This record gives sequence, structure tokens and C-alpha cells, in this order.
Amino acid sequence: MNNKIPLSVVVLAKNEENRISECLESVRLADEIIVVDDYSTDKTAEIAKKFTNKVLLKKMDVEGRHRNWAYAQAGNQWVLSLDADERATPELMAEIAEAIKTKPEFNGFTVPRRNYIGKYWVRHGGWYPSPQLKLFKKDKFRYEEVQVHPRAFMDDPCGHLKSDIIHYSYRDLEDFLAKLNRQTTWEAQKWFDAAKPMTLARFTWRTIDRFTRSYVGRGGFKDGFIGFALAYYAGLYQWVSYLKYKELVMRKEGKI
Repeated sequence: MNNKIPLSVVVLAKNEENRISECLESVRLADEIIVVDDYSTDKTAEIAKKFTNKVLLKKMDVEGRHRNWAYAQAGNQWVLSLDADERATPELMAEIAEAIKTKPEFNGFTVPRRNYIGKYWVRHGGWYPSPQLKLFKKDKFRYEEVQVHPRAFMDDPCGHLKSDIIHYSYRDLEDFLAKLNRQTTWEAQKWFDAAKPMTLARFTWRTIDRFTRSYVGRGGFKDGFIGFALAYYAGLYQWVSYLKYKELVMRKEGKI
């Protein structure tokens, strides 16, 4: 008897040999698993082939464009989008199976994410439930084709699942800072390319606002030291992005 779910799980990965197995194991009930590997130099692709014969090699250039291409490879109408650092809980897979079976009116569903820093589940500061649009009909969904933090667009209506995705967001705070450094570079370049006017006053305010909202407004203080660090980094993201943007402007003007 075939108990597979008529679902395409699309996983993006690069150099994830230590995490890809758990990710793919968590979605074995799906009848199609597609791994899009960004030319990993470790054993990511080799490990992925133990779970699926659909391991596709493609260099990521623009994140939103890369994701849209990956979803277009799906053979099923319904797609579950995961990254290698995410896991679907058994409860979520059961909920997805039921949702698809009932042929819902929705074009997609948000899924709550349980985000971790190392082994610590971050419960406050806006980090949980942090619902993400992860399950959708592939012809009703697309990402904005930008490099960093692309927005998701989907035709209404949208439903909301209750079961979690486990997201091992960052291995530790050092990993958080490394990703913050990369993402602020991309953010600054995006603003520069769009010729957006940016001012010091605006970003000073945004830095303070992001910290205050995360730490106080959304209760980040309840997560102790981790909550403070994450709120601080939320503000720092704005400030560092602005500094990198300003450097690009000054370089263009021949000032540095």
C-alpha cells in the first residue's frame, strides 16, 4: 500500500553534509524530494542521493530567482519548501497530508517555525511562532527576485497550519555574526542598485527601533542573554547595512 503524500519537497543546500540527512529523513513520506545543490564541495550531494534521485546542481546567483527555478522543477501541485537546516515534524507531515487530501480552498499555508540558536529554542522576541509561507501550490506562488530577504507573493486565500518546522537557524552566535555580515553586504548592495535615498538619521532610528521592539515589545528579555544578543544584532543589522551602503556611495563618488 502506498502511503506517500502527493507532495514535492524542495530543499536548497550548499555544504550541508552534517545536516542534510536529518532534513531529508523528516520528509520521507513525500512522494517527491528535490534537492537543489549549489555545487557543494563536501558530501552534501552524495548524501542527498541516498534519499532521492532528483539532486540538481545549480549555482545560486539571486536568491529569489534561484528559489523560483527550484520550485518550477516540482512534479506535484503542492510544494513544501525547506532549507537544509530545517526539519518537518511528524505532526506537520500528518497535517500536510490531511490538508492536501481534503482539497482545500487555500493556495498555500503558513507554517510556524521553532527557531534554535545552537540547542536553545528562542521562544520570544518575535522568533516564535514566526510563521512562514512554506506550503503552496506551485503555480500560485513566487518569490521576489532579489538577493537578500526576498518577499513571497501568493494569490489569496492563505491558510495556517499549527504544527512546527524545526529550524536550526544558527549553530552559535559566531555563526549568526558571519551570516549577518554576508546579509548586510547584500542588503547594502540592493539599496545601492535601487538608488534608494538613505540617511543617517533614518538608520539611527531604525537601529534603536529594531532593538526596542525585539527586546521589549516582543519580550526578548525573557530569553535572557540570548534574547539580548539577538535584539542587539537586530539593531546592528540596520546600522551595518547603512555603513556598507554609505561606503558604496562614497566609492562611486571617488571619495574613498
